[in-house]
Amino acid sequence: MGTSREKASNMQRQNLQNRNHKKTKMRNITLLSLAVTCLCAAIPCLAATKSNKPIPVRVASYNVEFGKNASPEQIGKMFKPYKLDIIGFDEVPDGDWTARVGKVLGMKHSYVGKISSANHKDKYKSILSRTPLEGTEEYELTSKSRGWNPASVVRAVTKIDGVPLAFYSLHICKSKKKVGGHAHRLATTILPKESTERVIVVGDFNNNIGDAAMNTIEKAGFISTWSDLKIDVSKEFTYNALDPKNSLGVIDHILYNTSAKAKVTEGGIIELKKPLSDHKPIWAEIVFPR
Repeated sequence: MGTSREKASNMQRQNLQNRNHKKTKMRNITLLSLAVTCLCAAIPCLAATKSNKPIPVRVASYNVEFGKNASPEQIGKMFKPYKLDIIGFDEVPDGDWTARVGKVLGMKHSYVGKISSANHKDKYKSILSRTPLEGTEEYELTSKSRGWNPASVVRAVTKIDGVPLAFYSLHICKSKKKVGGHAHRLATTILPKESTERVIVVGDFNNNIGDAAMNTIEKAGFISTWSDLKIDVSKEFTYNALDPKNSLGVIDHILYNTSAKAKVTEGGIIELKKPLSDHKPIWAEIVFPR
């Protein structure tokens, strides 16, 4: 009898343990299923968040006056705190000058044009980028009005966070007329052919905001960063940094296409205690929607 009761009791305990084990197993399976379901639901949300995230592009422009006042290493050191993605240089020396600036900044990709402004020595245009450059080319700009020739603009496309951006760096002469000048040719024959959705144009325009030349470019669908930054350029100057008494106002600009619906969040004229050129460098952070 005792043995039978013990056997029965053992069987009951065993059955109870089996039931508890099954319950625990089912509960674990349920929790795992819930976790997998939540993870699967979260992944598209995370992907959507990333895909909708705006793209900030930190850009600068600098006429370095053929590098006569500073070495590329000095200019690279000056730009370092701005953590730039891409820079447009003008009146830049040929050869590895631009690449040497890049070495200081950790920006490995550069392109230097072959047309020197007014056929003077070492007045080329170049692009320095943190990301690879594609479709590099240079357009000659010849003015039919009074002024120097040739001028030019260099162009390249780069991808920032996987999104293509067309970038132009130029050096053109002042033009008082709406037609016939370098700016008019840029606005009517070059920029309209650009197929990239996001476009930035920088450089020494030798024209002030409000001049006929700048109005022509703005009518082509571009706006300067000064507008978003609410900087009154009539009270500032980018030339002559070495001789402020002979200032020509703000003649260096960064523009972007209005169709991209971007906004400028930071930027301005970089004021240096000791100028490295007769121009002042300028910079901006332009945020493009995806």
